[in-house]
Formats: sequence, C-alpha cells, structure tokens
Amino acid sequence: MPLTIDIVLPQRDDLGESPLWDSRDQCLYWIDSRRRLVQRLQPESGAYQSWNTPHDIGSIALCESGRILVALQNDLQFLDTSTGSFTSFIAIEHPAERMRLNDGRTDKAGRLCLGSLVLGRHEQHAMLYQIEATGSVKEIDRGFCVSNTTCFSPDGRWLYFADSLARQIWRYAYEPRTGEVGPRENFIDTRLFDSGPDGATVDAEGRLWVAMVLTGHVACFSSEGALVQLIKVPVPYPTCPCFGGEDLSTLYVTSIRDSGNLLKSDDPLSGALIALNGLDARGLLDVLFADGHSQNAAPVTMKEGIEDESI
Repeated sequence: MPLTIDIVLPQRDDLGESPLWDSRDQCLYWIDSRRRLVQRLQPESGAYQSWNTPHDIGSIALCESGRILVALQNDLQFLDTSTGSFTSFIAIEHPAERMRLNDGRTDKAGRLCLGSLVLGRHEQHAMLYQIEATGSVKEIDRGFCVSNTTCFSPDGRWLYFADSLARQIWRYAYEPRTGEVGPRENFIDTRLFDSGPDGATVDAEGRLWVAMVLTGHVACFSSEGALVQLIKVPVPYPTCPCFGGEDLSTLYVTSIRDSGNLLKSDDPLSGALIALNGLDARGLLDVLFADGHSQNAAPVTMKEGIEDESI
C-alpha cells in the first residue's frame, strides 16, 4: 500500500498537540494548547466536539473512569466530557516563574510521566515527574528547557524523553511494576536532523516515531536508535504523532500555526491535523490513567464553551 497523507479537518490549530486514540469509542482526542481546547473526532462519522479549558494545556491522558486528565499551567484537572465540567486533581509548584506543564504519557501501570517547560527563555528549570492516581508526585529528573518525546517501549521497560532545545532524546530504564526509574542515558542526537524533537509515539515493533518540528518531518527510529525512515509531511511544523484507527495503522500528526513564541507560519496547511496511511506499522493501545471510577475531588465550575458539530 503506497503512503498517503490526508488533511483530516478543514480547521486549523494554533498549537496542536497530544493526540491520543481511544479504542473504547474509536475516536481521536487532541488539544490546541493556545486556544485552550480539548478536541475529539470520530473519523468514521465526522462528529467533532471540543471543550474549553481554564488555562493553556500541555497534554492530556485518557482515564479508566472515562474522563480526560488535563495538564494545565500548574495543575492537573479531570475533564468529564459528558458535562464539560472540570474537577481538581493536584497542583504542581514549579521551581521558577513563567513555567507550565507540557508533554506526558502513561506507563504500563497507569501512572503519568509528565514534564514541564520554561516559557520564553532558555533556563533549565523544567522537571520530569511521575504521578500516581493517588495524587502523589515523584521527581524523576530535572534540568531541562522544553520537555517532550515522552513515551514507553512496548514492554514498558524503557522511558523515552527529550529536551527539544537540547536536541537530545534520552532513555531511562524503567520498572513498570514499581515505577523505579534508572539514570538518564543518551539515545538519539537530533542535531543530525537539524531539529529538536517534539512529540513521539512507539509502534508495536518498538520503533520510535518522532515529530521533527523545525524541518517538517516525522522520523522513525529503531529500538536501537538507528534512523529507519524520514517522512516529509505537508505541514511546516509537525508536533506530535499517534497511531489510531480500528487497526491502529493510521498515524495522526498534529501541527503548529502560531505557537505564541518563535514558530509561526502563514502556510494554509499550518496547524492542520494530518493522517498518514500505508506506513506498514501498527501502534499500541494507550494505557489508561489508573483513576478507576473515583470522582472524589470537588468540581470546578467550568462548563461553558461546549461545542458539538459534524464536519
């Protein structure tokens, strides 16, 4: 099957990020960080829905309870998509001013590994956290500018992580049962590709698919870190890939129109959500954040801005 790349929707995101495929209802979730939107699309029907959030968004995670865990500027909240209401979960105290939460992914036991970023400057205050469903927060590592590329090997025993400004992808030995994390190891130097790494996902064979945001490519690396494939995509600034579709063979990729910082494009395809088919690759189901069906925290009164339409 030849490679095809399609524009999924006519709308454009300012800062599209964090696509996740929910196999329970065969739909794609993703965010527009700057426009403060959590978005959902059912590709088969074309039904689209979005929810406004109270702050800029770094990433989202699917939950066992059916809610969406939303990483905001300095706290995490649960979104109930049936009502549009938000429930407080935990707050994060950043080590410096003008920071926010950013890229994150659940491990095989349903914990969330979540990084932060520094806004508008190159100071290495960003952190990498491990967050339990109980609300406990553990520091994994620190000393970054822009956390990204967070994902896990198929067996969950490697955590991949990057600092986009350092143009380095690292890996950590990881014990899924206990959550124990080993020291940082060099894995892939993306300076060779003239770009910092942005978001990433892992396929069923353990290959790492990474958005090379500055060059308009999606790169595929083997589990040993060797380049397997470099695909030019039609959006100027791709941000994050994920596999979706009924057989997890479609690679969805979000992109930037205006990051609010250095990246901005007038290209008519900038900010588009795209879909790649014919890659001869299959993804993995995202592990759900292990919140069970607990809804104990007090609700935040944030229900406005629910939209529902078919495209």
